[in-house]
Amino acid sequence: MSPPALGTLLLDVRRDQLGLFRGEYGGRWYLRPACGGREWDVAPEDVQPADPAQRLRAETARVNARSRGEVL
Repeated sequence: MSPPALGTLLLDVRRDQLGLFRGEYGGRWYLRPACGGREWDVAPEDVQPADPAQRLRAETARVNARSRGEVL
């Protein structure tokens, strides 16, 4: 599986957590929560593209965090 474009929203199925693709190193992919936070690494086989409802949820959370001044 080839890496997605930077910033692609993915679901880590092991953690049941959404994250933005930040890069690849040593065969691991790195994701960061859409609202900011600590990156984590994941095996490429443990991710899937976010579905439309998950994308909407992540975007709403990011907009709300931005309105509170938590995210630029």
